[in-house]
Amino acid sequence: MESFSGKDRSTNQAYEDCLKKRKIIPFSRAKNLARKELLAAADDLAEAKDRFVNRRYKYATINAYYAIFHSSRALLYSKGYRERSHHCLAVALEALFVESGLMDIRFIKMFREGMSLREDADYSGSFSKESAKLSLVNAEEFLTKAESLLA
Repeated sequence: MESFSGKDRSTNQAYEDCLKKRKIIPFSRAKNLARKELLAAADDLAEAKDRFVNRRYKYATINAYYAIFHSSRALLYSKGYRERSHHCLAVALEALFVESGLMDIRFIKMFREGMSLREDADYSGSFSKESAKLSLVNAEEFLTKAESLLA
């Protein structure tokens, strides 16, 4: 089985690597913080929408990604873990939620696309109204999915 990253190894192997490298670690307080992360995701999404309306597309893109990030972190927290790497957070979501059938692989694609768009906006100054809109749409859907999984 090939993971979304396209490497010739299974998602489980990538997840095991993240655990071994301590990029995903058990976190005793995690389950108690999942709801707080969903609130952070909702705040980031609201901020992204406000920035989009005000034609601040760079920051709309960045905030939209962080809405996905905090939604993802809430999901990981619900399983008793925390991340020390954005990449390993995506790997963990794929292993814990996609492989179990709780989430479609397209959510991992949204995460990775959002991360890429955020990096482009943040580090390269490369952003657009269209990429900001895509980031917003994805963030809203991702947060809705995370809320439904944690309900």
